[in-house]
Amino acid sequence: MSNRSLEMSVFVLSIFSLFVFVLGELGQSLPNCPESRCGSGPAIRFPFRLKGQQPNYCGYHGFDLSCTERNDTLLELPNLVKLYVQEIDYVYQVINVSDPDDCFLRQALNINFSASPFRFKDDLLYNYTLFNCSTAERNLIRNAPCLGAPGYEVYAIPGFNRISEYTLTSCTKMYDILSIPYIYSYEIYPEMSNASRNIIQLTWSKPACGLCEAGGGRCELKSDGTELCKMSHITPRTSGASTKLIIAGATLGSFLLLVAFIALYHLYRADRKEKENQARIEKFLEDYKALTPTRYTYADLKRITHQFKDKLGQGAYGTVFKGKLSSEILVAVKILNSSTGNGEEFINEVGTMGRIHHVNVVRLVGFCAEGFRRALVYEFLPNESLEKFIFSNDGYHHSLGWEKLQDIALGIAKGIEYLHQGCDQRILHFDIKPHNILLDDNFTPKISDFGLAKLCSKDQSIVSMTTARGTMGYIASEVFSRNFGNVSYKSDVYSFGMLLLEMVGGRKNIDVNVENRTENSNRVFFPEWIYDHLDRGEEMRIRIEEEGDAQIAKKLTIVGLWCIQWFPVDRPSMTIVVQMLEGDGDDLAMPPNPFNSTGMPAGRHYHQELPVISEVE
Repeated sequence: MSNRSLEMSVFVLSIFSLFVFVLGELGQSLPNCPESRCGSGPAIRFPFRLKGQQPNYCGYHGFDLSCTERNDTLLELPNLVKLYVQEIDYVYQVINVSDPDDCFLRQALNINFSASPFRFKDDLLYNYTLFNCSTAERNLIRNAPCLGAPGYEVYAIPGFNRISEYTLTSCTKMYDILSIPYIYSYEIYPEMSNASRNIIQLTWSKPACGLCEAGGGRCELKSDGTELCKMSHITPRTSGASTKLIIAGATLGSFLLLVAFIALYHLYRADRKEKENQARIEKFLEDYKALTPTRYTYADLKRITHQFKDKLGQGAYGTVFKGKLSSEILVAVKILNSSTGNGEEFINEVGTMGRIHHVNVVRLVGFCAEGFRRALVYEFLPNESLEKFIFSNDGYHHSLGWEKLQDIALGIAKGIEYLHQGCDQRILHFDIKPHNILLDDNFTPKISDFGLAKLCSKDQSIVSMTTARGTMGYIASEVFSRNFGNVSYKSDVYSFGMLLLEMVGGRKNIDVNVENRTENSNRVFFPEWIYDHLDRGEEMRIRIEEEGDAQIAKKLTIVGLWCIQWFPVDRPSMTIVVQMLEGDGDDLAMPPNPFNSTGMPAGRHYHQELPVISEVE
């Protein structure tokens, strides 16, 4: 039996036992502990008790409440922390409290749940550093007016922001507050009342009476100190048809309760998995705190994108919206789908792009990781992707001109060379293709989408992989089969070569509409077609408009053919590719025919043993 089946069997057996237990308890009355309340406050019943009005057995240790002179319900926590009780949810075991002075930050320093049955309901807790400032600081938006006094104001700076980002010339640090719920800013949320902004939610796990309450029962304390669930409104005097009706109703209700429990169990499993993913991402973000760009809240993203008004596009991993950080700085905000993946693409993007600073790589401006919401904020590139220009049916890519195409090719090559040689660790992209090359307003190319990227040490170039990754048509041969060699940075060289040939041909490398296809084939592989023409000294039959265009086209073609050699050892490094593209192309030799296995040079050891290293976590 599988673990999942065993868990479900134990769960169903537990529910059946609870069903029998509930039926066995029918006919007994509730304990003599009637509900109480302070004025118009929330109802007080087990596990809470009202001190001075209810006996000890009516409540649970640590759940004592009292009434103030104004009939407010008061909860006292360790370290003399006193909070008003606004609402109690007995089913979900949540209690809403507020500070009597509408200043939770004042008491937050003294809150310690080690000797209390309560804890904060929020799973995501934050650290804050408080500063008092003799003058108003315009760049500090989380003002805490309740802590201020004539002559100075107090600001709370969250721990996920770097203090060095703020101007604190007139400020003095007061103290740190650790692990408290998110503080709603008076400036960002002016529409919220002080009372709503001051509400804090606490929860408790023991005694676990939520399911009993949900089923219409009430908990009480047994003599051995454990809790007992009692169902109400059933007495021994009930008989005849009424008894049968009640038993039938109880049976039906228990069955429905069983169904509800099963649904809750699946929700619990899904919620636990999501929390594990969130914890994994939070740990990653903590480890890379010094390297990461700005962290935004989801509310920040809504403001930046004007409530996600301007949609730029949508893909398998998320939707991209146009946003504005200021009147001059535009960004592209990618909201990742919460239903796909386990956070790996988010970690890859932030962990990889947070290390990169190069003119030919898209800059990661910031990110958001708030609960199940995850997003990436990039610089905005108005000309979209290279794919839009080179695959246009109307030949629109030729409007760029061959010199501009050459500049774009050289920029992409320099960007890949930087990933391979210019970072602390070698970055292998594994998804170089026209769709992932974005163009700014000057048509400067920038490599994007590092969701499949891998890191390895700079002194070693081979990376171990269990499955192929990338996009069909751009994946190197060794990624599919180790018979061609080990996976390394040369895999990116192959993808770049395929991209380069598509730039030359202005079409996908496999194109059914290419001219002069053979009679026996209705699909022509463009790299093979153009290699045959160059090898025979024939014209490439590519649209040439100005003098010198043919030489550029030929150079790009030869470089591309060198890059797509089947065996990694035959491909040049990106450093050599850059040198080839920067030259005039007159001295470039034709590479071996990568489409004719009989043309491989004799004596070449293509199956040489290379050390395989593990991916850097």
